[in-house]
Amino acid sequence: MRLGITIPQNEIGTDPGQIGAWAQDVEGLGFDYLDVFDHVLGADTRDRSDGPWPYGHEHRFHEPFVLYGFLAGKVELELAMGVLVLPQRQTALVAKQAAEVDLLTDGRFRLGVGIGWNAVEYEALGASFTARGRRMSEQIPLLRRLLSEPVVTHAGEFEHITGAGLAPLPRQRPIPIWIGGQSAPAYRRIGRLADGWFPQVAPGPQLEEALAIINDAALEAGRDPAHLGMEGRVSWSSDGVAKVVDHVGRWREAGATHLSINTMNAGLGSVDHHLEVLARIAASV
Repeated sequence: MRLGITIPQNEIGTDPGQIGAWAQDVEGLGFDYLDVFDHVLGADTRDRSDGPWPYGHEHRFHEPFVLYGFLAGKVELELAMGVLVLPQRQTALVAKQAAEVDLLTDGRFRLGVGIGWNAVEYEALGASFTARGRRMSEQIPLLRRLLSEPVVTHAGEFEHITGAGLAPLPRQRPIPIWIGGQSAPAYRRIGRLADGWFPQVAPGPQLEEALAIINDAALEAGRDPAHLGMEGRVSWSSDGVAKVVDHVGRWREAGATHLSINTMNAGLGSVDHHLEVLARIAASV
């Protein structure tokens, strides 16, 4: 099982030297990959009653493709999106950006996508919030074609391309596409389309129920569910290293191929404190 670190975007700041040094320190601790969340906009939640709002306009989120273009020159870690809100973006542009990051990392890139929850972003980006699941189901196969074929023609409900292609193409053809989500439609989409998935439930009965839906959908689509990756996540808390060690064991037993450790919004303060915590985790797992 590969161990990664979720970039603590809300705390890491805006100093490029500090961001690059943090990533290099994570690599030096022996972790395998970085993971990043995606938000284009945060809502001003002060006078809104349509929450809950886990993030607002005051929370800092770096643009993930630009951030990874920068970090590609700093570390040799795998860089993963966990996840990019795909249906609020143009598919061809996502393919172009993903191909570039894959080239800059020499094939160490994994594209995680999801439908998101923030209607404010969809409105601002001119995309349909209510159709986001249907659109992503069309986008993923198209992304694979754009990332592996020199010329693509596609006419769908949401996407239209006539005899066009990316150049240069990525190192990986196609780039692995993983999916996040926590609903029966999301699980069926994962089984039909994903190379791997990001559970939002802990090992136990809910994970087993999700896996059953995913496996059935994969088999119906003529795919082998045993080939799907699974990335769990554990967040740092006052339970300390013991919780992380316990979750590493539980996720490994559940069959996870990856586990991301998240220190964002854990009340750790400075970036140095985040690194101190990660050093303790690295020494224990």
